[in-house]
Amino acid sequence: MVTFSLSKSAPKSATVVDVPMTTEEVAALPAARKTQLSNAGFEGKVGQTLAIVADGTRTEVLVGLGAENKISTKSLRSSAAAFVRSTKKHSVLASTLLSHALPMEPTEALPAVVQGLALPLYRFDAYKTEKKGKQKRIALVASGPGLRPALSKASAIVDAVAMARDFGNEPGGSLTPDVFAKRAKKLAADPSLTTTVWTEKRIEREKLGGILAVNQGSEHPPRLLKIEYKPKGKASAKVALVGKGITFDSGGLSLKSNAGMMTMKIDMAGGAAVLATMLALPAVKSKVAVTAYVPLTDNMTGGNAQRPGDVFTARNGKTVEVLNTDAEGRLVLADALSLAAEAKPDAIIDIATLTGASTMALGKSYAALLGSSNELCGRLIEASKATSEKVWRLPLPSEYRKKLDSPVADLKNIGSDRFAGASIAGLFLENFTDGLPWAHIDLGMSALTESDKGTDVKGATGFGVRLLIELLENWE
Repeated sequence: MVTFSLSKSAPKSATVVDVPMTTEEVAALPAARKTQLSNAGFEGKVGQTLAIVADGTRTEVLVGLGAENKISTKSLRSSAAAFVRSTKKHSVLASTLLSHALPMEPTEALPAVVQGLALPLYRFDAYKTEKKGKQKRIALVASGPGLRPALSKASAIVDAVAMARDFGNEPGGSLTPDVFAKRAKKLAADPSLTTTVWTEKRIEREKLGGILAVNQGSEHPPRLLKIEYKPKGKASAKVALVGKGITFDSGGLSLKSNAGMMTMKIDMAGGAAVLATMLALPAVKSKVAVTAYVPLTDNMTGGNAQRPGDVFTARNGKTVEVLNTDAEGRLVLADALSLAAEAKPDAIIDIATLTGASTMALGKSYAALLGSSNELCGRLIEASKATSEKVWRLPLPSEYRKKLDSPVADLKNIGSDRFAGASIAGLFLENFTDGLPWAHIDLGMSALTESDKGTDVKGATGFGVRLLIELLENWE
């Protein structure tokens, strides 16, 4: 995808160099030059670019930074993305964004710039006979202490997002539960990570009834992926991450429509985000001890598939009446959350493509945030501001809990009406957290994009990876 280097000046091999400009710098230009740029549509606003051939071999690209007093990591990420998107035909670039006068230290700006430059270049071409993506080399023109380790850390985060996107873009018929688990174990090679994979027999022995219920109609046996990260020295906290790993969702006997099924290979995006986060923790040197749980199965319509009205017993002993087999994500999360709660961590965070209701409420650019802990939700909101992965908190109204009452079991898996679907799903999950501080990120359709925009590329977005890493790296 891209390799980065640090340089004190733009190397001669770079055929394109950015020239960052604020709106104030453009306004201070001589009138004739300012008019010329304005006529070409460049005023220095965030995301604006204008290519100028400086000589016979090098192109300079003016890149807008916006107003000087509003420069932020978010705007730098956008400016970097706009620059790299304007250089499709070039393979060796230089960026001077970090050496421009910025209201923050270069080491603070570097992660956003690297993400902006690298993530738009992502391509999933595993099944393409012709590989169109070109490897790019980008020199970051900057100087100062701490830049090299900051670059190493930023590159690891970019790689983690790319990995999550790869998993999300992989066909459901190829990325079966067993394949997901085997790839995860191979990737988690760092000595600070310990990976365990539970097979179907172990899942049965551990009484993970939700995973087994969803898996009944499948020819592919389920897996439970557990990864533990132990930091050097004393851990500052213990956090559990839980990621939904439905490798393909047909809806089960509550069958989805053809259109509704088209994107359901993405239903393991939460699990991929958790895996990617764990792989990056050694590089960012998080001081938090983290245990990840990813329940893996597909949701199919085989002859033994669970039927609406069936009842299963979850890991924590609660019985659940399944009235809609397409509300399956919460069933596998119930078991994984129960396992996480048994270890008594300081906080539990789950992430899942759980409901369409969250997208109906917030659109495709936001993930819904729900939880029992105001402090934990506040931490996630602050982390989202740093990474520009937007979350919006939705309520967990206690008066809605009765909508989950079942006449034959402890609770049912859907509400008694079609309203407040995201909150109802959150209330269901809360039953399996044992009263511990808990937050739930409902990705909805933020896990997928239909177009290239900003740092996103059509397909899986890898939403949540940077958010979780930011949270765990800066946990206090």
